[in-house]
Amino acid sequence: MSNAIISGIASYQPDDILDNQMLSEMVDTNDEWITTRVGVKERRILRQEGKGSGYMGQLAVKKLLQETGTDPQDVELLICATSNPDYRFPSTASVIIHDAGLNNAYGYDIQAACAGFIVSMQAANAYIKAGLYKKIIVVCAEKMSSMTDYQDRSTCPLFGDAAAAVLVEPDNTETLGVIDAEFHVNGDGLPNLLMKAGGSVKPATVETVRAREHYIYQEGRAVYKHAVSDMLSSSLSVMKRNDLDVEQIDWFVPHQANLRIIEAVGDRLKMPADKVLVNIQHTGNTSAASIPLCIDEFKNKLHKGDKILMTAFGAGFTWGAMYLIWAIDPK
Repeated sequence: MSNAIISGIASYQPDDILDNQMLSEMVDTNDEWITTRVGVKERRILRQEGKGSGYMGQLAVKKLLQETGTDPQDVELLICATSNPDYRFPSTASVIIHDAGLNNAYGYDIQAACAGFIVSMQAANAYIKAGLYKKIIVVCAEKMSSMTDYQDRSTCPLFGDAAAAVLVEPDNTETLGVIDAEFHVNGDGLPNLLMKAGGSVKPATVETVRAREHYIYQEGRAVYKHAVSDMLSSSLSVMKRNDLDVEQIDWFVPHQANLRIIEAVGDRLKMPADKVLVNIQHTGNTSAASIPLCIDEFKNKLHKGDKILMTAFGAGFTWGAMYLIWAIDPK
């Protein structure tokens, strides 16, 4: 039975930077407050009118195809993880497939919030193991600015826009690729992290717009507590199942939610700081895109055979961890 390996990775970030000084002119905040509480100095924002998550996603996919020398016609499936779809329907996957010229690919969206990448990788892994597909693209595309309230000082410093894509293919060595993962969901977390309006429970009205209910609502303390606890427990569970200790793990890649959360999870795992990949300082929280975006930034430090532990937590509450052995040597 084949393992699913990542055989290529690419990402896209918009050119426009929104730094903390700019934010302080929009809302009552400052660089020191943001840096000490969330660890973000700047984030990228997609400002082009009429462009959404799909636009960034197709640019990441085209870059991936070019860098891996993959014929677009050979891609059989595209899984798009996003909390910011271009439309209620059709799927953003269908938009990306069309714009990237993947004429033979099927595609669909996954909504697992900030855990979208590892959840989508688990789905791709299952398809590969079942022998249904041999070339799969997992793309995470998040225009987080589209649902960020720039009048809410507690949430607006957090989020940035980005997309990242990986090519997933079979490998028969059984010593590379996705080795193990686990996922959880707890619907009790609904009131703590959601967009209150715009869905079928509370469709858009003049009143919901005036009440600013079409933006991210987050109860920070509750989310912080659960994120640290749940990312830690799922990581420890995967480590235990695979007889891993921190010395054997080469890289720890947590969802880039908040620097304090990253540091708290790393400290509790006793993970050496030089093994923790972090780029939130200049990307912000890019939701599902954050893990592959971070890996892409540091990919020249990764070597074939490196053991990588990834973990994420998001709305739902949805969380989990994945153990992956890297299959690409740096160029």
